[in-house]
Amino acid sequence: MSEALVIRSADQDDIPTIGFLAHQIWPEAYKDILSNDQMDYMLGLNYSPDALEDQIINKKHRFIIAEIELEEVGFASFGPITDSIWKLHKLYVLPHVHGKGVGRALLDMVEEEVRTHNGAHLILNVNKYNKARFFYEAMGFRIEKEEVNDIGFGYVMDDYVMGKDV
Repeated sequence: MSEALVIRSADQDDIPTIGFLAHQIWPEAYKDILSNDQMDYMLGLNYSPDALEDQIINKKHRFIIAEIELEEVGFASFGPITDSIWKLHKLYVLPHVHGKGVGRALLDMVEEEVRTHNGAHLILNVNKYNKARFFYEAMGFRIEKEEVNDIGFGYVMDDYVMGKDV
């Protein structure tokens, strides 16, 4: 990549940026998987300013943001489940920068942080029909189980739980 890629920590001041990125990325990422109504519901549930603030303050999710030439192009969030098991909660990159190493750089930073805090295993949930599953497999993750989670209003998340020792 010839352009300068920077991964930086995010905080509450970045909530509008994270929400904006999610609203740009989700319609492309989930257009063939979720109905518009479910997408709108989930964006509100997970990316409203209040939801993001709750994730940062109360749930202790750590967010990082990827920038290319000072333009925010992706983000990830993660946090501990136990002392040794950590979870990647989110990893999203704008479609126009797919294939430029941004997702890998975000994931590398997450894995480094997990190891720094003596974590040994990283898990994530990915929709069974999301092509991101293949990215995670290429990064060394393997399917550990299947999981269906009721998220309200008659919607469910039909996921693979994937994991990787770090």
